[in-house]
Amino acid sequence: MLSAVIAFAVVAGMMTLVPGIDTALVLRTAITQGRRQAFAAGIGISTGVLVWGIAAALGVSALLAASRLAFDVLRWAGAAYVVWLGITLIVGSIRGRGVEMSDEPAPSESAWTGFRRGLITNLLNPKIGVFYIALLPQFLPEGVPAGVAGAALALVHVAEGMLWFTVLILAAHAFRAWLQRRAVQKWIDRITGGVLIGFGLKV
Repeated sequence: MLSAVIAFAVVAGMMTLVPGIDTALVLRTAITQGRRQAFAAGIGISTGVLVWGIAAALGVSALLAASRLAFDVLRWAGAAYVVWLGITLIVGSIRGRGVEMSDEPAPSESAWTGFRRGLITNLLNPKIGVFYIALLPQFLPEGVPAGVAGAALALVHVAEGMLWFTVLILAAHAFRAWLQRRAVQKWIDRITGGVLIGFGLKV
């Protein structure tokens, strides 16, 4: 079991460091909302990872992969959600044009909002499902229940993800005084929105 965990940790760690939707979402939340909301978003994302890991281990994700229609529905739903999220950020920043030069911070969101956004974004990301479908079975050790092994490996991925999110959040906090200016937040929302739309169109 230990060798399987170590091998999976290396692969999952490499995936964690590749910039993607999750990284963009946590970084944007840390900059515009604060550490509490950003950690909540990270926990939401991690919860989604855990769900994908257990589902893949139990074969649910494999059934999804076997059905082209089911996969396409998930793919389009995920793409639509990410594009909608990006458009929302851009439109919100444009509507606030009247306070462009204000140094007042953006309205604070609840931690629950951050958690929910992170969870939905991850669950509707078919790339995470494909990752677990393709790789997880190769690391499941013999003699260990699939659900237990899948959860254990997914928790390794979660730990690596939260460590990476912590680095991003603390780095953003170090520049908090400048990054929390309303004018800066507007541009962060526009850039993040554009990135999310790009990811959605690519999906």
